[in-house]
Amino acid sequence: MSGSRVVALGHHQPERVLTNADLEKMVDTNDEWIRQRTGISTRRIAAPTETVADMASVAGAKALAASGLAPSDIGQVIVATCSAIDRSPSTAAQVAARLSIPSAVVFDLNNACAGFCTALATADHTIRAGAAQHALVIGAEKMSDLVDWTDRSSCILLGDGAGAAVVSASPDAQIGPATWGSDPTRANAVRLVDDWQPRFAQEGQAVFRWATSELPAIAAQACAKAGIEVTDLAAVVTHQANLRIIEAMTKRLGLRDDVVIARDVVESGNTSAASVPLALSKMAERGELPSGQPVLLFAFGGGLSWAGQVITAP
Repeated sequence: MSGSRVVALGHHQPERVLTNADLEKMVDTNDEWIRQRTGISTRRIAAPTETVADMASVAGAKALAASGLAPSDIGQVIVATCSAIDRSPSTAAQVAARLSIPSAVVFDLNNACAGFCTALATADHTIRAGAAQHALVIGAEKMSDLVDWTDRSSCILLGDGAGAAVVSASPDAQIGPATWGSDPTRANAVRLVDDWQPRFAQEGQAVFRWATSELPAIAAQACAKAGIEVTDLAAVVTHQANLRIIEAMTKRLGLRDDVVIARDVVESGNTSAASVPLALSKMAERGELPSGQPVLLFAFGGGLSWAGQVITAP
């Protein structure tokens, strides 16, 4: 085997829907103000007892079932998350136990919003090296635990959820080389204020300028590494941070008019490491992913970090 491919997807979102009208009762904001600045209309909020491991396990179980593989086939479980509070056993270890995956290497990966794409590249490298044949890669977040509900600039953004992918060895490489990196000199632009009760904070304007001015060229590098042109793309799934950022980034990429662009942020909010796999899985479920065609995944956030790759749609 000379590469790997995404063979199945799955996702999970909590039942509770938090609308902009609900937020109007909590802080000094309104639906028009939120939509104009973020494009978000709703977000899902986990119940107090629903954990990151709970959501990750449901999404992972769906992806595993869709793959047709047995739990014993999975040789690696990676959970990308920045909101899980469990350090040991890791969230990945808890997922493996719940899904009866017997002896996989398990670990959590924290690269904030870029976590899933980083984890997907890690699984691809593991499989290419022959250290596993199949991997379960999950992005899962309970960002509502990190929200300052009195801060109207940030509490409107965040939501909870999980998305998962099963990655398997393939005779041809259907996951392209990763384009990843960071600018640690601006690490505080998106951060968790880390005390006994961590909370989300960011420099919104700085992040917007960085994402819309510098990242499109970096995202295009993922296409070049995969040996394709940006105009060859059939779909694009970027980190679902803000609809204005998504639309500005994709416009600067110079995509064809018929390219499918993920806009899950409108109904799910910013779910950090869960946003790319959650949006990708929902697009596949709705039949919007053109099977066998190139799809750009690209995420960015705390660090400031970025990661992305071109995959072949399952």
